[in-house]
Amino acid sequence: MELAQAAAVVLGLSQSEGERKPVAVVAKDPRISGDFLSAAIEAGLAASGVDVQDAGTLPTPAAAYLVGDLDADFGVMISASHNAAPDNGIKFLARGGKKLDDALEDAIEACLKMPKPRPTGGEVGRVARFADAEDRYIVHLLQSLPNRLEGLKVVLDCAHGAASGCSPEVFKAAGAQVVVIGAEPDGVNINDGYGSTHLEKLQAAVIEHKADLGIAHDGDADRCLAVDHEGNVVDGDQIMAIMAIALKERGELKDDTLVATVMSNLGLKLAMDAAGITLKQTGVGDRYVLEGMQEGNYSLGGEQSGHVIFSQYATTGDGVLTGLMIAARVKETGKTLKELASVLTVLPQVLINVRGVDKAGVADSEPLQRDIAAVEARLGSTGRVLLRPSGTEPVVRVMVEAATPEHAQAEAEVLAAAVSAHLSLD
Repeated sequence: MELAQAAAVVLGLSQSEGERKPVAVVAKDPRISGDFLSAAIEAGLAASGVDVQDAGTLPTPAAAYLVGDLDADFGVMISASHNAAPDNGIKFLARGGKKLDDALEDAIEACLKMPKPRPTGGEVGRVARFADAEDRYIVHLLQSLPNRLEGLKVVLDCAHGAASGCSPEVFKAAGAQVVVIGAEPDGVNINDGYGSTHLEKLQAAVIEHKADLGIAHDGDADRCLAVDHEGNVVDGDQIMAIMAIALKERGELKDDTLVATVMSNLGLKLAMDAAGITLKQTGVGDRYVLEGMQEGNYSLGGEQSGHVIFSQYATTGDGVLTGLMIAARVKETGKTLKELASVLTVLPQVLINVRGVDKAGVADSEPLQRDIAAVEARLGSTGRVLLRPSGTEPVVRVMVEAATPEHAQAEAEVLAAAVSAHLSLD
């Protein structure tokens, strides 16, 4: 409640200048704690003088879209994304459905310690059911499609999450024959053996039903991974490669540029080079991808994990939209998803976590930098090195990509030993 009251001040009351009551959209994924958390959030908002539109259970990208579509002052999404049911979180969305910048987050945190507004009588907010929230989102998705999906058989894995209702409905409305798994949320089974972090059941279902492809969402459906007709996984890098080429062909890829993080496989850069597309890289996290896209008003960006952002249609990663776009590309080209994904050759990647080290010393250690340079020289243009300090632990993550798994493993072990030797806390 107090967090909602603080957000009401920073995102609502301070923006509306008293001309009208601020309006907020509130949505949640189906995990059991979402019921009491959404009740507390809505109580805090209404008690502060904010009118609330309760959108019920919807994907995070649907909440973001509805904030903009309703011209609301801000939004609140209650979800822990791909995490297990006991976890939950509160995500705020600024006007237009955009993620908050650091300054706004800091302002909300500071406001937690301040006296809260206490309107009375008619000055308190009202809580109303956003009756057509899901319908608006589905219409938006259908209008975004470049072509229909008749003739395709698609298996959808909804992770027992927020897309369990809308994803099957929109794929059917787009003309696809749909097989659905993982779409029976009971409050505690979200992401449990289903969804983008557990692809085995989707792979088996695609083969069993002889489907053209499979689409896997996570709990709040802001990401999407795919499976081809043979059961092979198509990850976020491959999805971005497919869609970047598709948008370029249609003349819709701004400056022929794709935005992705430094964790994307080197194979993505090589594939984009071959297609005449520039790859702009950012720090790890979809917020940094969004910032990179906004700098150049770019059309497409995303992460290897399956957060893919189509800026023409969404302000955040949208797993349902991404799945529709993949299926539409298969239908448009007449090619299998396996053929489309073959534009990217994924280079072998090895990741080693080196623990008990001074993670802040990576850039300052001259001996370590010399060891990194030596490995990079040996890899040449066929490999890549990335050392990334953990944000929460005394850990440095060593990532090496090379032409063969053996070469990647060997060089990763060399660098891991160098990190341990030069940065040990002992």
